[in-house]
Amino acid sequence: MKLLFFGTPAFAVPTLERLLAGPHPVVAVVTQPDRPRGRGRRLSPSPVAEAAGRAGLPAWRSERAGDPAFVERLRALEPDLGIVVAFGQFLPKPLRELPRAGFLLNAHASLLPRHRGAAPIAHAILAGDAETGISVMRVEREMDAGAVALVRRTPIGPDETTGALEERLAQLAADAIEEAVARQAAGGLTWREQDPSQATLAPKLTADDARLDWRGPAAALARKVRAMAPRPGAWTTWEGERLRILHARAVAAPGADPPGTVRPGDGDAPLRIATGAGWLAPLVLQRAGGRPLDAAAFQRGRALPDGARLGDP
Repeated sequence: MKLLFFGTPAFAVPTLERLLAGPHPVVAVVTQPDRPRGRGRRLSPSPVAEAAGRAGLPAWRSERAGDPAFVERLRALEPDLGIVVAFGQFLPKPLRELPRAGFLLNAHASLLPRHRGAAPIAHAILAGDAETGISVMRVEREMDAGAVALVRRTPIGPDETTGALEERLAQLAADAIEEAVARQAAGGLTWREQDPSQATLAPKLTADDARLDWRGPAAALARKVRAMAPRPGAWTTWEGERLRILHARAVAAPGADPPGTVRPGDGDAPLRIATGAGWLAPLVLQRAGGRPLDAAAFQRGRALPDGARLGDP
């Protein structure tokens, strides 16, 4: 089979590399145009474009992959099957039905129909899910609503952040797509329709979503810290400046301080912050313009004093 690949971020790279090493030729790699990236905001290719370049393949870039002229260029390649992993653009019907198989396969990082949307990994952590996974589905007009061909599950570790889980799921996506392509080549996939009544949404998260409300329980705040790490990073304010908390754990202990009050901790957690229920012990913090520091190193600098109040009064 001739494969057509759509993908953009680092999450898609393991799948592309697995397909390039497989028995079926990848006839084109389609990705988002170059964007400003990194601290210098220099115009740079996407991780998928870089991976394609390392393999000696050109990366096809388009601001609108559904543009009729672009679709016709892809059609001329006569692909048999299309693969989508975090491409980042809506794919109209002429593209969805372009391959000879008549559909595109997508690896979505959730157990569909749970967490449809752009940020399924972070939302799984926020919700306190015990497991997540990869669902290989058909790309349809409605976002993440297509029939599912296979699912691969994995537990979510108690301290796992979105960044760490994303790396594991990227490898799982490569495994799942490899198996789906093999099944399609061997005779075709079997589909299971999603139950829309069980669907939940996982929209893209913003910096405002990452703000810590100290009136909440410590367990939920710890999940928010994990879900927002490394980007955008959970944050609060201290003396009018933004303070990011990148790693933390909940501590179940009694306390009568107002939420947001800083008290001394112990061991590797020299700080405790009062919440609506229990304490949050920050383990990695970052001031605006500074670098991430473990809590002990942070306190050796401009320390948070006993009794300080974080967040809005």
